[in-house]
Amino acid sequence: MGGPAYDCLTNPLGAVRFSFVNALSSGYDPASSVGKDWGVVDLFRHYFSDESAISQVPVLDSSSIKWVEPKTLVRFRGMIQDMLGNEFYAGAYKDDSTWRTNKYSDVSQFPEGSSTEMQVWERRLLYCVPVPGQNQWTECSSQELKNRFLDLTGQNREKRVRVDEEMTDSMDSNTLEAGLNGSPFKKMKVGEATSSASESQVPQSSGIPPATSTESLPCLVKMYDSPESDLKLNDVVEFLGVLTFDPIVMMDTDSLDENTDDLSEAESVQMPSGKVPRLHCLIHRKLETQHFLHGSSLLPEPKSPQIFKEIRESLMKYLTSLLGNDHIAAQFLLLHLLSKVHGRVDNVAVGKLSLNFIHLNKESMSIFGTQLSDALKSLLPFTQSIPLTIEYLNTASLGPKKDYRINRLMPGVLQIADGTHLILDETELQPGTLNSVGVENANLLKNLLECQKVEYDFQYYKMEMTTDVQMLIFSEGKSNIMPADLVLPFQPSQVNSLEVITPETAEAWRCYLATCKSLSHSIGQELQQVVENDLVAARQTDRSLGSQDLSRLLTMARMMSVSYGETTLSLEHWQMVLELERLRKERLK
Repeated sequence: MGGPAYDCLTNPLGAVRFSFVNALSSGYDPASSVGKDWGVVDLFRHYFSDESAISQVPVLDSSSIKWVEPKTLVRFRGMIQDMLGNEFYAGAYKDDSTWRTNKYSDVSQFPEGSSTEMQVWERRLLYCVPVPGQNQWTECSSQELKNRFLDLTGQNREKRVRVDEEMTDSMDSNTLEAGLNGSPFKKMKVGEATSSASESQVPQSSGIPPATSTESLPCLVKMYDSPESDLKLNDVVEFLGVLTFDPIVMMDTDSLDENTDDLSEAESVQMPSGKVPRLHCLIHRKLETQHFLHGSSLLPEPKSPQIFKEIRESLMKYLTSLLGNDHIAAQFLLLHLLSKVHGRVDNVAVGKLSLNFIHLNKESMSIFGTQLSDALKSLLPFTQSIPLTIEYLNTASLGPKKDYRINRLMPGVLQIADGTHLILDETELQPGTLNSVGVENANLLKNLLECQKVEYDFQYYKMEMTTDVQMLIFSEGKSNIMPADLVLPFQPSQVNSLEVITPETAEAWRCYLATCKSLSHSIGQELQQVVENDLVAARQTDRSLGSQDLSRLLTMARMMSVSYGETTLSLEHWQMVLELERLRKERLK
């Protein structure tokens, strides 16, 4: 594990250098490796192979950045908001006859002189932001972690200095990254790295997209040894790597020439290190909902449906109370919360289940809508709300757009992570006229609702990106802007006092929702014929039913099954779905 000499948590670069020396002794050749991993990835994967080890690593956010030390190991959990291309850097060089490495560092150094043997390697740049709409309960409590980390840092600082001195004696002291005074090595600053493209650029201050909130901390992640196909735009990822951040050093914009075309791409796409920290990624993993649960725990495999039934019953009681004792609305809401796109056929997103509660006005929305919105924030990891008003639609930037002046993808409201729950409030919509922006935004929302796709504007062309967003619409009448899969008249009978939920109960409900959504599902051969016959009969009774209506019934059946922790549709649950649909249509008459 890098030996006792280097602690992977507080001195990761020491572990990198140590493993590099070991790799050289085992025949690793930097001249022919093109920067290929020499065992660092396996070292850190082994060291942080379980959740308990990973939990020791500080999570980088707007709070921890104030106390976490540069060149230590951190985690950053966020969404890939932009992919900035590749960057070349001096990855390895020879000092006399000995190879040194600059991998996982912002500052590259090598001996001066044309005779120096140097290897130029490549790394990818990802601009990541905290997940839009991420709710507070998902965040780690930083105080205990801070105290533990600072204790570790103090315990290891003396040992690290001592071992570094030993390494300095065995290696040339001038080659260490510490940057000793009078060193004959020149340092290559971040802005002096070369890259695979060059773009016209405006001053740096305009190159930073607006953050999702004043407290959010973006991060520039530098990727090594990972195929490009491994990660894509809007993925939610946990990166574990070396932090470099200097809040004192700021970009000196006065020193820039008026002709900014001469800037290297690293300068044009990387933000000042005092504003955006860098993370040199050692290992990473894509995150699912369960990773945001405390302890990353899902419920046991559905061998005992009784556990699911009990939690379902308590959650249904809570949702019914929130919705003014409208039990039918609570049933549909639960199915909606368990919906998930699990397949695509042509332009159809299979598994989506958008829901439109109607007969809501400003007054009832201020009561039930507000309570429900707050409840969903406490149950789901990512939630967002959009007011469907003429003014909002005419002025909002919903779709992401590429700005070629700064070579950046500027985020839109709809650039959100898979699994996000989106509430759209149409109760304050007044008569008015949509301008061209409003029409475009309305079309973007409708396309998201119907196809689960968001259109990205790259100026010279447009591209649709698939997504998976749950959409709940509140409106007085059936929404014309947002034609949902399910329309249900909301019929509360009373306003209930807010129930106090214990943290244990809330965590159980979160685990339940995450587990149910993760379950696979199938329809047994015997029941397939029953379902087929019922669908044919429904079509004969109501000729207006189309293939989308029948597909929706099958989606509801899937949600009903998994809500009980079952992976195979039963006759009982199928009949429950048919009865729910009958009751819904009764209300619509």
